[in-house]
Amino acid sequence: MTVRVLLADDQPLVRAALQMVITDAPDLEVVGEAGTGGEAVQLTESVRPDVVVMDIRMPGMDGVEATRLITSGPGTARVVMLTTFDDDDYVYAALRAGASGFLVKDMALEDILAGIRVVAAGDGLIAPSVTRRLIREFADRPEPAPQPEKEPQQEPPSGGRELGGITDREREVLVLVGRGRSNTEIAADLCLSMATVKTYVTRLLAKLDARDRVHLVIMAYEAGLVAPPG
Repeated sequence: MTVRVLLADDQPLVRAALQMVITDAPDLEVVGEAGTGGEAVQLTESVRPDVVVMDIRMPGMDGVEATRLITSGPGTARVVMLTTFDDDDYVYAALRAGASGFLVKDMALEDILAGIRVVAAGDGLIAPSVTRRLIREFADRPEPAPQPEKEPQQEPPSGGRELGGITDREREVLVLVGRGRSNTEIAADLCLSMATVKTYVTRLLAKLDARDRVHLVIMAYEAGLVAPPG
């Protein structure tokens, strides 16, 4: 099955580079290009991509607002944000807008393609360098982000988000997910099979009502399981 990709970036050279490398991938196809957030929203409605590769900073409507409109719309497109090292202020907002992944523009193009495939398969992805900055972003916030309405629970001892219902092993997996570890790395760290790790991640997504792996990273920090880097 070919993954249909929409490229949204105000820099033609960036779009051209991505277009070139995606064209050479037999399982990926570029179905449209947008230079603004507004164009990205319109094209998403018309060409129905599986994945939108979205620049955060664009003229007019930025990538955050475009992501919010795309992910709240009737389609099923998932959004991967392309960020640079000075985009810290946008990371949290884009996650809350519904982004399923974050990739850094100076990553190898092959790694960007791999990220597109991961998100198209229904998982979430954050580049390790973005994970570190994301945690710093949370650390600077005076209070946790709004949570889905659930039955009242007692405040956990750590003062973070309550994660009731998960086992000790699931908590260990969540900590490693929060640190940006891949399933392969988690399997090696905990001496588990890949299938077992995938099962744990699936259970965490269901128990915590998380949208995807990116959302689990947010929850790991809010629960106090992942400490900000020093």
